[in-house]
Amino acid sequence: MSFIRKLWTFGMQQALSCIFPVIIFAALGLTKIVDIPGLPRYDLILLICLLAQGGMLVSKLETWDELKVICVFHVIGLMLELYKVHMGSWSYPEEAYSKIGGVPLYSGFMYASVASYICQAWRRFDLRLTGWPPAVLTVLLSAAIYGNFFTHHYVWDFRWVLTALLFLVFWRTVVFFQVSRDTYRMPLSLSFILIGFFIWVAENISTFLGAWTYPGQERTWSLVHIGKISSWFLLVVISVIIVAQLKHVKQGLGHGAGGNKTNNPSSKL
Repeated sequence: MSFIRKLWTFGMQQALSCIFPVIIFAALGLTKIVDIPGLPRYDLILLICLLAQGGMLVSKLETWDELKVICVFHVIGLMLELYKVHMGSWSYPEEAYSKIGGVPLYSGFMYASVASYICQAWRRFDLRLTGWPPAVLTVLLSAAIYGNFFTHHYVWDFRWVLTALLFLVFWRTVVFFQVSRDTYRMPLSLSFILIGFFIWVAENISTFLGAWTYPGQERTWSLVHIGKISSWFLLVVISVIIVAQLKHVKQGLGHGAGGNKTNNPSSKL
């Protein structure tokens, strides 16, 4: 029974950490069947996302610092969307007032929802990382991964080289998390893979609900290629690195110039 209770607690905490992604899924499903005259679907989704963020902040389900991180990811994601849509990687076929360069502004919230999950899970599971690599390695790796999303259209795709480097850089990094006051551990690289896989599952649901369309899905929906897991895996790496480094910086500022320093970015965000 103790195992069942812990599993239930783990599941509930995961569900609460997914509040914002669930709201986005609900918005995609709702707007698929509900039509408001004069308000295009993509604009309605954007409005729901903005109201959801405001509601989470007011209800204290989200902190101001977490909102700042989410806004950073919204911008990062929107820049990537503008480039990928321009290159024909995918498209948003419906009309909207809030489209820029063929990209609806709500799309940035889909990337922000990943950051929201990471921030929420970090707080709810009291995550602690050990064996965190030097900041210069994590920053350079993040920049290389993000840059590869743009450059692979023109030069060789370095994703597998970057993946190999990632496992080398993080091979000593372990994430500790708490469930019902018990502490568990997992290699950080494994958590990257698991989160990337579940985002791929979410991506299939999103494309089925018409969030965006890949080439080949224009007439009939089909399963997103399993190779996309590698893209989400690398995107999760960027997300975790940014959140972890921000926590590390905040922790260092909290200790002050003469305080003790640690390479474990585990402070509250």
